[in-house]
Amino acid sequence: MQTSALPDLAHTDTTTMHWLATAAAMAAVVAAAGLLQPDTAASASTTPHRTVVQHGSATVDPPDPQRAVFPLECGGVGNTVAKQAPGDLDGDGRPETVAVVHCAAGSGTPPSGVYVLTQGSGAAPRIVATLVDPARKMSVGDFTVRDGVISATLLGYSSSSVPSCCPDQQEKVTWQWQNGAFVRTSQSADPADGSA
Repeated sequence: MQTSALPDLAHTDTTTMHWLATAAAMAAVVAAAGLLQPDTAASASTTPHRTVVQHGSATVDPPDPQRAVFPLECGGVGNTVAKQAPGDLDGDGRPETVAVVHCAAGSGTPPSGVYVLTQGSGAAPRIVATLVDPARKMSVGDFTVRDGVISATLLGYSSSSVPSCCPDQQEKVTWQWQNGAFVRTSQSADPADGSA
């Protein structure tokens, strides 16, 4: 058996007091961890969410989609940010904003685009990904951003004879940042009315 070159240390002998102190310290750590729970309810709505992320010593606000320029051709009527939700989608500690945008039509169901926005310090928000192109003539139902996953229900049409007010197809999809790109997963392709 090889002997240690270091002298015996007094604190290596465990006593009842040692174990009680260790148990009390562990209980305090577990209790503190239970109080610090993440906000898992970053869901979409028509009103902006204020999610602030600490990045170094400064706080970083998510990009404001009202300041972004979207690639929609609306014929002079402008566009509407119908839904938006912030979240750190790529895990870099800075929030992005996902925006559902369509032309500001007075009636009907204009097609939507779904865009991911990012923002550098002091710059205007810019589009870094188009998840749904308005050219696909789809609208967006349910929409959330939670734990880095974007979820949406896409509403579409089986043919051009279906009135634009009444989409007859729906698809539940998610997008998640993986290996430098947003990967789309389809969860179902049921008709919008629930019938088969």
